Amino acid sequence: MYTRVHTARQKWGGSLTAIDNWLDERQQLIVSYCKLAALPPFDNKRTTLPDQAAVQSFCQLLVDYLSAGHFEVYERIVSECAVNGTDSRKLADSLYPKIAISTDLALNFNDLYADHLSTRHSGAFDRELSELGQALEDRFEYEDQLIDTLYEKHTDTTVSM
Repeated sequence: MYTRVHTARQKWGGSLTAIDNWLDERQQLIVSYCKLAALPPFDNKRTTLPDQAAVQSFCQLLVDYLSAGHFEVYERIVSECAVNGTDSRKLADSLYPKIAISTDLALNFNDLYADHLSTRHSGAFDRELSELGQALEDRFEYEDQLIDTLYEKHTDTTVSM
């Protein structure tokens, strides 16, 4: 996941402010996810549930990232595609349902764990966090396709977000 955001920053960084901000949020989300999942280089020996504050922080970043994508970047992509190309619009229309799957999964995770992580959910937490991680990885791939379309076909020196 982290490699993907680094590659995205190299490819599109500096092109549009909204994309830069969104990629910054993606990086923060990935770091928070890795900490929560106890992935290297973070504590990979976690044997108990993470503390509630860490879960809340991750969930807040998650919801902020989803919102920024939906209300800032996706709207821009759709409006640019409507003006500048039906092929781009077809791509966007084909990717949104795939992105929506991860949105639903992320919002469900947030609803379950943001405010109350209990031992009652302990067996499902790691599994659901892992499923969310895979869904986010897929989402980032789809989003990168949209960003690439916006960058390659719909930006010029006068466009800024």
